[in-house]
Amino acid sequence: MIANQNIKPQPINARQYGRLLSKAQPAVIESEEENDRMLAALEPLFDKGMSRTPEEDRLFKLIVHLIQDFEDSHYDLDATTPLQILKHLMDVRSVRPRALWEVFGTRGITSEVLSGKRAISKTHAKKLARFFNVSAELFI
Repeated sequence: MIANQNIKPQPINARQYGRLLSKAQPAVIESEEENDRMLAALEPLFDKGMSRTPEEDRLFKLIVHLIQDFEDSHYDLDATTPLQILKHLMDVRSVRPRALWEVFGTRGITSEVLSGKRAISKTHAKKLARFFNVSAELFI
């Protein structure tokens, strides 16, 4: 996902960011185990949502980038369906269907999408992209 060039990043506290980096120890991911470790480090930051500090947000974006880079080079996403990608993201990030009710608008639509009875619309793809912090292209 390309960042908007007009948005200036918030200033960060270098000392606080350094502490976060020291704890998470982000690095280029070269194995499934390292990917799992980065996913685990991402989860608490993901759960904070909009309440992340600027330092946490910068670390969040770094870890997402590292995970996407690894997954792009190790998984053939062209061979998967948007529903398979959604289910994979839900699985690796421990997201329950209830968490997607707001994305899809209702419990019923969420159920229909997850059961394969309803396709993911472009509107839902955009909302899912924001929810998972990934490209909407994955769901189209």
